[in-house]
Amino acid sequence: MTIPAPATQAAIPTRAEDVRPLREGDRAPSATLLCPDGQPLTLSAAYSTKPSILIFYRGGWCPYCNTHLGQIAKSEADLVQMGYQVLAISPDQPQALRASIDKGGYTYQLLSDSDMVLTRAFGLAFRVDDPTVEKYRGFGIDLDKASGRDHHLLPAPAVYIVDTHGIIRFAHWDPDYKQRLEPADLIAAARRIAGR
Repeated sequence: MTIPAPATQAAIPTRAEDVRPLREGDRAPSATLLCPDGQPLTLSAAYSTKPSILIFYRGGWCPYCNTHLGQIAKSEADLVQMGYQVLAISPDQPQALRASIDKGGYTYQLLSDSDMVLTRAFGLAFRVDDPTVEKYRGFGIDLDKASGRDHHLLPAPAVYIVDTHGIIRFAHWDPDYKQRLEPADLIAAARRIAGR
């Protein structure tokens, strides 16, 4: 599967409200991301093994993301029983993912997209402006340290369901990072797609 060329600096929105995410029926892009142990995982191969639930989140430093990841963890058994795999993707570098797993006790796969290749291909990336980067630093949040990069890109939080042919069967995103898909709504969509 071909990865779309990375968006240019000018093409990346500067507000989450301006992202243009992929939608239901679109082909899901692939990229090679890193697992917490630094091993690569190519998403096109992962898609082909079983239907995939992709959770795009801002990082382990985000309390809203951690709450959502915890809710997903409570729903994981139901999703796995329906035949799905759960893949949570953030700009965090692999060692930061390990810290998130240790803290949250997640058993599903966390993946590092620190170069934001996949997030940009899904149309979810936006650039955090300099005043906000500085405001985050004042709260003890260092985006450069979290990702190991200085691009200051974050995803608009999103949830996708991708079938084994690499087609997006469900898409949800919200530019307001405080608003997340309810686990019951994810379970309902997963059941509908699985025909259960």
